[in-house]
Amino acid sequence: MTTPLAAAPMFDLERVLASIDTMAAQRPVAAQIVSVANSEQASAAELSHVLSADVALAGRVMKLANSAFYGMRGRVTSLQFAVTVIGFATVRTMATVALTDLDDESRLPEDFWQLSTTVALAASTLAPRFAERPQDALCQGLLAQMGVALLHHNDPEGYAELWAGHRSFTGRRTAEVQQYGISALRLTSVALEQWGFPPDMVTPLKQVDDLGSFAGALLRAAFEVGARLTDDDHEEQNITALTCGQLRERDVQPILSQVRTDAEELRSALLG
Repeated sequence: MTTPLAAAPMFDLERVLASIDTMAAQRPVAAQIVSVANSEQASAAELSHVLSADVALAGRVMKLANSAFYGMRGRVTSLQFAVTVIGFATVRTMATVALTDLDDESRLPEDFWQLSTTVALAASTLAPRFAERPQDALCQGLLAQMGVALLHHNDPEGYAELWAGHRSFTGRRTAEVQQYGISALRLTSVALEQWGFPPDMVTPLKQVDDLGSFAGALLRAAFEVGARLTDDDHEEQNITALTCGQLRERDVQPILSQVRTDAEELRSALLG
């Protein structure tokens, strides 16, 4: 059941996009980490050296490397080793989270991180069924809703109303387009392109609503799992149709409890 939206505010998409560069200027170390992590020539030693300049972010990287998700609890004792364990893509993702204030829960919708970590873990767990690397799928799931933060930062009251009135992921994206002219997911893809993320991170975000696109199939499956675990009113979608035949219902049921259990630990490791 959805609620009518308030009158659409004057929304300046160009200003939102310009704010992405402003964020980078305000968090120069995080921006440098994103840049170094994008470089094919960078080493773990170089990346960990840059990362060490941001104590809070370095601490989160160490905590995540020692979490149950990577199976290395208590064994990662140096920042360089932590970078090796979680990988450049995850370090880049965590720096991007810091850049966009996604680590400040007071500036986000109430259950934002519960949804994001659930979607990310579902994507990571299902990734092998789509010939994808779990670490890369985890990053994509974590960043997928970055556009939500951008919209919420620029229109706190209007976006909070939209978020509360549209619980389903697809319904929310439709409402975002009606209200702002762009969905949060599409805004995420624009932001990641602007920061130099590779096409294989961006393309699934663009194609998630195209049921004929295999590139968007894993993310669609992750959103469906996330909805089943977080929305009591969710009407289950046909997982086979969502995934271009890659998954059956019997593939999804075993992972539901695992994702529900591990999502909170991932949230804690990411946010400190």
